[in-house]
Amino acid sequence: MKVMFTAKEYARLLELVYLGSRVVAGARPPEEENPHLARYEDIQQKLFDLATPLGTADLVTVASNGLLAPSEKLLEDERLRKIEGDYSNDVFWHELVARLADRDLAAEQARDHATGKDGPPIDADARLKQIEDAYWDEFEKHDLAHFLLLRGAKG
Repeated sequence: MKVMFTAKEYARLLELVYLGSRVVAGARPPEEENPHLARYEDIQQKLFDLATPLGTADLVTVASNGLLAPSEKLLEDERLRKIEGDYSNDVFWHELVARLADRDLAAEQARDHATGKDGPPIDADARLKQIEDAYWDEFEKHDLAHFLLLRGAKG
């Protein structure tokens, strides 16, 4: 199979490779062993190896371990930093809302069971969505201004 790229297209492909590796790496420091990255290392090295012949050598460097790696130009690219920041922010809010809603639903169900509240079974998915929507509404209006952590408190 033969695929043709312009230098601009290949640069964008390397940006995607870099962003993808950042997602796989998560918040781990680069020097920390990550078994998930190993799955992609060979293909990443192949793509980095083609950078010079495809006119994007400035986006790749040789790391201290002898492997090819993103260059400072790629690491410091403001567009990529913005994409990474937006992604991290999005993950934070979605994870916060999901975890708080799961906690609140579990607390409601436990409270109802403990008090012997009988009635028709609730649609847990619909109730979870209601709780999530309430958190989204709160965070969109007030960010974390009304958020208070009570240590040792029960939900």
